[in-house]
Amino acid sequence: MEIVYERIFVSHDHSFITRRLQMDSNLHKVHSHKNFELNFITAGSGKRIVGNSIMPYAEGDLVLMGPDIPHCWDPMGTGNDTLPECIVTHFYENLISSAFFNIPELEDVENLLKHSDCGIWFRGKKTEKVGISLRKMVNMKGLELYIELLKVFSLLLEITDREVLALPDSKPVFQDKNQSQLNKIYEYVFKNIHSGILLRDAADLVYMEPGSFCRYFKKKTNQTFMNYVKNVRIGIAAKLLAETDKQIAHICYECGYKNLANFNLYFKGIMKKTPSEYRKDFR
Repeated sequence: MEIVYERIFVSHDHSFITRRLQMDSNLHKVHSHKNFELNFITAGSGKRIVGNSIMPYAEGDLVLMGPDIPHCWDPMGTGNDTLPECIVTHFYENLISSAFFNIPELEDVENLLKHSDCGIWFRGKKTEKVGISLRKMVNMKGLELYIELLKVFSLLLEITDREVLALPDSKPVFQDKNQSQLNKIYEYVFKNIHSGILLRDAADLVYMEPGSFCRYFKKKTNQTFMNYVKNVRIGIAAKLLAETDKQIAHICYECGYKNLANFNLYFKGIMKKTPSEYRKDFR
């Protein structure tokens, strides 16, 4: 599967661009870019990947993401022939340090963007108002568009029902030239997390021997490959514990663990609670 590193052009005489997109094959691939992104699903459903978070999405899904975090919206498993559609707004990566935010009234918006590194999922009825504004923005220009964007930020700040999607370690540190190779590895992990991850298979994707691959991955991401895989698995487990009534043992095996004791140990190491303690927080 081809991996895409997007270079989204936001002209220097604009702070952002808003477009309505059909989610074609490029958006089905795990990709990343230097821009902030606000993504609102207007039609369709499937699975959303943001960092190590893998969750279903449907019409009305609203997510804000910071630069560089791997993501995709995939219609896999929906059985639909019609591609999902979204309205996406991209802000250039230096937005926070620009004159755009150099006023006290936008301090809360600046903080919101700073905390979007791992992806923020907005939920509840207030997201419908954001969707209405985003639909208007597709056909707006100039000052009218800028004013409507400020309204969107104001609405986002009012939404208290929100969730950080990914664990911090799922956002890699890398150079642009390494993006394509690393994305191949992320894609392999996301697609095979349930069936099993093999170091040899991951290394073969970038034409390396396992030892060289492990050193390469650690150098480029500041974490070992197996630690990255563990974070992805625990991220999936946390979602299943919070949102389903599946037995903990079943979740353990669904996330790729073959030993319940190891699963409990790794989960507590990352989440600071046992799986059963974590689940109680959502009951």
